[in-house]
Amino acid sequence: MVPDLRRTSVRELAAAIRRRRTSVIDLVEAYLSRCSRFDASLNSFITQTADHARDRARAADVEIRRGNYRGPLHGIPYAVKDIIATRGIRTTNASRVTADWVPDFDATIVRRMNEAGAILLGKLNLREFATGSGVLSGFGVVRNPWAAEFTAAGSSSGSGAAVAARLVPLAVGSDTGGSIRGPAAACGIVGLKPTYGRISLHGVTPLAWTLDHAGPMAVSAEDAAFMLRAMAGRDDLDPASAREPVPDYVGSLARGVRGVKIGLPRRHFTEGAHPDVSRAFGDAIRMFEGLGCTTIEVDIAHAHLAPAAGGLIAMAEAATYHEKRLRDSAAMFDPLVRERLEVAQFYPAVDYIKAQRVRALLIQEVTDVFKGCDVIAVPAYPRLTARHESAATAGSDVKPAGETRTYRASNSYIANMTGMPAMVVPCGFSSGQPALPIALQLYAAPFNESILFRTAHAYQRATDWHTRLPGAVE
Repeated sequence: MVPDLRRTSVRELAAAIRRRRTSVIDLVEAYLSRCSRFDASLNSFITQTADHARDRARAADVEIRRGNYRGPLHGIPYAVKDIIATRGIRTTNASRVTADWVPDFDATIVRRMNEAGAILLGKLNLREFATGSGVLSGFGVVRNPWAAEFTAAGSSSGSGAAVAARLVPLAVGSDTGGSIRGPAAACGIVGLKPTYGRISLHGVTPLAWTLDHAGPMAVSAEDAAFMLRAMAGRDDLDPASAREPVPDYVGSLARGVRGVKIGLPRRHFTEGAHPDVSRAFGDAIRMFEGLGCTTIEVDIAHAHLAPAAGGLIAMAEAATYHEKRLRDSAAMFDPLVRERLEVAQFYPAVDYIKAQRVRALLIQEVTDVFKGCDVIAVPAYPRLTARHESAATAGSDVKPAGETRTYRASNSYIANMTGMPAMVVPCGFSSGQPALPIALQLYAAPFNESILFRTAHAYQRATDWHTRLPGAVE
């Protein structure tokens, strides 16, 4: 018997598989059925790999019956953002430029998830080449499961929507300036941008080499912890991947948060916040205090410079990566992507160097703050999720409006600029109609993802925001 996919954790799914209360093939068929039922309206997938998933599921059932159980991800479906290479399965980057590319190799992320026994259900929609706000996908706009007229943010929009709608329990996104955390916040799920180097980027199409991260997107912090444990670790195919040992993230969750010191920045991160965001964030902080955390005021003096400096670095590096494509296939790019890349080709080297000096300053400021606290807490984003340009034209030709100030705020880019891990956790809903998810964001010192998982897990055990499901996909 297949559990209720809308309200079942990865831990519960794994237990049902291991104890053979459900088969992997039945579980995969149930998720594929949800995709068939709901994704036509969401457009979260570019490619569904149904036959591949069925083959893998049958093989997993045989392995498990023979006693070859690989661990808690064995038989659990997942999907990846379509900038992540999959052997024999097209990897489009949501662009006409690479719409027909079929890699002959798997990205390290995919290989490690497959080795853990997870079952790939497909490739998820995104903004073209992961270039973020205002940019279209070559495969149509992703709609927010909570309200179709609102954006699912970007660039990992398909990942956020698919998990929120329970079309898949686990997804992988990428994040250069907030592209995991924006969709996670907009769709009401958990999204983790891990420490720079924690996850190999071999096989992930670059946007900006020194800012890019990949990470898990899931319903809960615990589900994401299972994923990171499988994906993380040194990879010789990615020289930037770290040799830092990978801890047991799930095992650390039981330690709780009593005595954890939370830093609250006194400026930059809450300025101009919507009243509903301020209310939800304040309630979350009071909840943490009730769980035994203490709070102190901290200051990251130059946090407001992170978006401008990070944006310059990102586009300068992106223009370098796409230089040949711009010469050979410029007309095939989304017009805004092409414009940004062509402009970035003329950024002076002196400006790039200045941006890197800002980066060094931010790293030092963040390092100093973590000498006095364990976690920094801020609203995920100060404003509510934006509407599409027009609800009446929320289709493949619509261009999202109003996201630049919302999703390129210092609250997101600073984590990419400093390399510190950052996690978005749902913490409420807006008061208007439709009610839209609101999220908080937690930062930690590099390679201390464990404290983020512990803090988020404790909060989620005390609240039910993450268990709520959009009415359109009930």
